Amino acid sequence: MKRSTLAKAAVLALAITVLSGGAAIAGKVRITGSGASFPFPIYSTWFKTYSRDHQGIIVDYQAKGSGAGIRDFINHTVDFAASDAAMNDKEIAQVKEGVQLLPMIAGEIVLSYNLEGVKELKLPRNVYPAIFLGKITRWNDPAIVKANPGVKLPDEPITVVRRADSSGTTFVFTTHLSAVSQEWKNGPGVGKTVKWPSSNKFVAAPKNDGVTATIRQTPGAIGYIEYGYAKMAKVPMALLENRAGRFIRPSIESGQAALANATIPADMRVWLPDPEGNGSYPIVTYTWMLFYKKYQDPKKAEILRDLVRFCLHDGQKMADRLGYIPLPANVVDIVEKASHNIR
Repeated sequence: MKRSTLAKAAVLALAITVLSGGAAIAGKVRITGSGASFPFPIYSTWFKTYSRDHQGIIVDYQAKGSGAGIRDFINHTVDFAASDAAMNDKEIAQVKEGVQLLPMIAGEIVLSYNLEGVKELKLPRNVYPAIFLGKITRWNDPAIVKANPGVKLPDEPITVVRRADSSGTTFVFTTHLSAVSQEWKNGPGVGKTVKWPSSNKFVAAPKNDGVTATIRQTPGAIGYIEYGYAKMAKVPMALLENRAGRFIRPSIESGQAALANATIPADMRVWLPDPEGNGSYPIVTYTWMLFYKKYQDPKKAEILRDLVRFCLHDGQKMADRLGYIPLPANVVDIVEKASHNIR
């Protein structure tokens, strides 16, 4: 076979075409990302589906926690990252290529518990912060009993399960606690990591799946996890008292109610620490993907823009069954326009 024919055959063997919005992307490429475990169930599904449908492109994402993802992104060891805490100005300033934050999906943080025979548990907004402050330490505490008439609550200690790693889920949860509890705000405060009460009844576990597993294995436990993990694990979830004074069950509908009045600013960072609305679940957040504005490889930039389009359209249709809240249509439009900054 002639050298020119071999060369053509080699090019043909390696060539792939990805068609999206009329754009053709050629080449065999691995896209790497890391970060938040909060959206991992849906991100994993998105990226596997995209890789399957786009031969020659592999999207590899590791759920390390938001803090680790941001560090990887700043250190340029990944092509993109993900965080439930977005990025702050100090972190963004460390990336010379510029940063494009894109909210990609929304979700709820739930309080899951392990109490035999307790199928429904209501927690007032002055009670669950006190549990995580170590102030309420037993399940038959009068404040919990009062909110749950007719429920047989055991006389046993409460084991609090919290995140061991730097976590966007912790950031969102502590942002909410600071909004509803002055004592929390003046104590542990807000952060991807905070100083938890020193008690042998506080147990640390890594990532959302680690907290979920620990709750399931520990009678008397309570911990904060993403709704999708709780839904998949079939663990009980408490009804939380919202700003309007109603006890709300976590669901796609109560999450959408909380997002209804949220406005996306130009920097794409929007928080809902204590949402208004009678039917709003009180702990809801967007979660972000983090991209460079300037990539050395224009092919990767084009693939990443195409990946974002897939996640914003086909991907949102997968949200409900996986326990996430799809982006409102107007937010999809805003995010898709902002994705054009990825070059």
